[in-house]
Amino acid sequence: MSVPLTAASVAAAAGGRLLAGSPGQPIGGFSIDTRTLTSGDLFLAIKGERFDGHAFVAAALERGASGMLVSDAVLAARPPAGAVVIAVPDVVVALQALARHVRRRSGARVVAVTGSAGKTTTKETAAVFLGGRYSVFRNEGNLNNHIGLPLSLLGLRHGADVGVVELGMNHAGEIRALVGIAEPEVRVWTNVGPAHLAFFPSVEAIADAKAEIAEGASGTDVLVANADDPLVMERVGAFAGKLVTFGLSESADVRAVDVEDLGLEGVTATLHAPSGSTRLTSPLVGSGNLSNVLAAAAVALELGVPLTDIAEAASSLRPASHRGEVRRLPGGVTVIDDSYNSNPSALVVALRVVGGVADAGRKVAVLGEMLELGGASIALHEQCGREAAVRLDRLVTVGGEPARALGRAAVEAGLPAASVTHVDTSGEAEAVVVQLVRRGDVVLVKGSRGIGTETVVDRLVREFS
Repeated sequence: MSVPLTAASVAAAAGGRLLAGSPGQPIGGFSIDTRTLTSGDLFLAIKGERFDGHAFVAAALERGASGMLVSDAVLAARPPAGAVVIAVPDVVVALQALARHVRRRSGARVVAVTGSAGKTTTKETAAVFLGGRYSVFRNEGNLNNHIGLPLSLLGLRHGADVGVVELGMNHAGEIRALVGIAEPEVRVWTNVGPAHLAFFPSVEAIADAKAEIAEGASGTDVLVANADDPLVMERVGAFAGKLVTFGLSESADVRAVDVEDLGLEGVTATLHAPSGSTRLTSPLVGSGNLSNVLAAAAVALELGVPLTDIAEAASSLRPASHRGEVRRLPGGVTVIDDSYNSNPSALVVALRVVGGVADAGRKVAVLGEMLELGGASIALHEQCGREAAVRLDRLVTVGGEPARALGRAAVEAGLPAASVTHVDTSGEAEAVVVQLVRRGDVVLVKGSRGIGTETVVDRLVREFS
């Protein structure tokens, strides 16, 4: 149901004091960024490591904010005339409390997705599968941290039946905190991989942190877990609620059999579930995306969506922006735009997709350095370089020494040295690919967010459209 909010109700839910403005003033929306603020929004003056939202209060009011939620005592003591002013000890804590209040009052069922890879695709796919039966809200992009998640949950005030959100982390304890805010009835754990190894001593420690998705559950909650991932399955046996597994394993509750890889056209498989079986075709490419579809199907089945409806919806799936988009350009070049982010396990899957493309010209990859891998970075890049050597005709690496190591390993594994180019930045890579790529090529572009390989995609689109 919808949750109307006023200045007074926001102050109460956030644990603050209404210092100025009418208690009955309706609060239509919320913003932490004056660049995207909409007239009537309540501006949340969040203090970050590199910024302080209190410095932008005047700008927010000029853009039409109805008021502010602040922790600055001086500012709160001298409120601008006519504006709502709510003072709290800590704006982030207040935001989280407000989000929890809205989540509870909304009556919506919440699905929360975590994992080292596939969170966004699983979230988006689950939302599509549920959308034929329910009014569905989902968080935008990857707003999945201690600020983005509660901001997203405030969207439940508009009356959605189901909210589907993702939970991200790079330190132990973060998933636990996000679960405490979202209070999901359905939890999804996609997989474990070596992402964020800079912050953990091992992949097993990452698995332990991800396992926080199972904590604090009631007997009626559901955990959807990857039967094909031993690190996941080793940690879900004690879940307090109902465990539902997905994957290719014979033991999986929701599993795919008779899988046919259609290359860049996607995949088709028979979906087996306790309620029956159906043939399903998804245009999302690669085995990783099939796993994401199975996870989403398990969620939808738990919420009463028929198998036939899931199969029908699967055929209309589209990848999220920069997450495995296949772009066939008028100039005869096919770009696999997976530039949003990268980690070693996801990169290996992507390379195998490219390597499996039939009737293509050359198979080219522009691979950005994978960040946050800590002391294992060089070895993991080398591992991916060996995979690249057997899948590619040309390779461009982008970034620092780990990216160079990827290229060297590819050469050592048999890719001719003349077929490997290294550059330091994505800007330099743009110039290289313009000279390198030609009609008939299939080009994979993938890299960590900090490397910015999406600009390479943009350049290819401009040059071959």
